[in-house]
Amino acid sequence: MEKGPANFKYIVRERQDSIVLFRINRPESLNALNSELLKELENCIDHFAAEPNTRVAILTGEGKAFVAGADIAEMRRFSPPEAREFSAFGQRLFRKIETLAKPVIAAVNGFALGGGCELAMACDFRIASEKAKFGQPEVGLGLIPGFGGTQRLPRLVGPGMAKQLILTGQLIDAQTAL
Repeated sequence: MEKGPANFKYIVRERQDSIVLFRINRPESLNALNSELLKELENCIDHFAAEPNTRVAILTGEGKAFVAGADIAEMRRFSPPEAREFSAFGQRLFRKIETLAKPVIAAVNGFALGGGCELAMACDFRIASEKAKFGQPEVGLGLIPGFGGTQRLPRLVGPGMAKQLILTGQLIDAQTAL
């Protein structure tokens, strides 16, 4: 794969023929989504959408996580208006991914929790390794999924299973997710 023109602090972009790979690279935080990473991801998605010779994108994570959720350490410092804007930005970005004219594949190689599970749900396809774990554990923090998971999850797994996952914070493995 050739390196793309824009590699960022938290995302490595690689391209081979008509495929672009975006590898989220914050393994020390299990690839947690902070504000800067989300902005980089939006830049990558916008560039992908505008590239006429790139036909599919693959999103994956470095290390043992796809994305283990939002960066709680950053979120703790948010004022209420900043928290609302962070959530709104994530919702807009994930909706952009969901509605792209080109397919986006989530290659889930480990933990896909909270915002990471929501990111995977925004993709057209989810391919999971046997090590993958999915969940919406926000309830343990007194929160609900903030990037659109309460809408996407019921459409993908049905309302009963969605309520079970969202209201209990239960994690499921790849086989159960299948």
